[in-house]
Amino acid sequence: MKRSFDILSAFAGLLMLLPLLTLIAALVFLGDGNTPWFRGVRVGKGRRGFRMVKFRTMIPDAWKSGVSSTGAADRRITRVGRLLRRAKLDELPQLWNVLIGDMSLVGPRPQVEADAALYSVEEQRLFKTRPGITDLASIVFADEGEILTGAADPDLAYNQIIRPWKSRLALLYLERRSFTADIQILWLTLLGAVSRETALRGVGRMLAAWEADPLLCRMAARREALLACPPPGAARIVTDYQKAARA
Repeated sequence: MKRSFDILSAFAGLLMLLPLLTLIAALVFLGDGNTPWFRGVRVGKGRRGFRMVKFRTMIPDAWKSGVSSTGAADRRITRVGRLLRRAKLDELPQLWNVLIGDMSLVGPRPQVEADAALYSVEEQRLFKTRPGITDLASIVFADEGEILTGAADPDLAYNQIIRPWKSRLALLYLERRSFTADIQILWLTLLGAVSRETALRGVGRMLAAWEADPLLCRMAARREALLACPPPGAARIVTDYQKAARA
């Protein structure tokens, strides 16, 4: 049922959004004369790599900087890209990845190889399912760029205060996933574009129904500063991203 729903929804979405997708592609191209598409390699189901399609929101070859995590004030982000990121419109082309089977509408967000290589044994369970366009963490950390703004090392900050909670939310989803849960997450994702507070309350109700860990519920409510925590299955908080990435 999930795959059939993905195919039908992705096809209908691409068809209905074609005028908007064309307009956005034109705006990105006119911004600097370069391709409007970004096709970055991500790790998917079975730990197989695939090309995830997005609208390009950064300068060409921005990936060569070696920085995977992006703060809202990152100088690599283009003027048009900043607007697309704020409205999450840069993710729309991923409907194509859903249609061809690389991704699902709902599932853990795909990671670059450098981050996937850091996953603990427990986190590697996330590779047992197709990555998704949205999930609970996408709603809770919709402001990821703002969280990382000002960080001396955005990748390290991500691994200390975002990854631990994002992975816990994704693992909990794997345990409790259902077609009904997917519909709820899709609804809350759309609702978050109108009222983030309302969407976060909806996430809180889902976590309460799933009897999630109280600390995870607190962090997901986003009413307080995120606490640094070891990733699921790890004993220590990440202290050196670059060293870990090289390992």
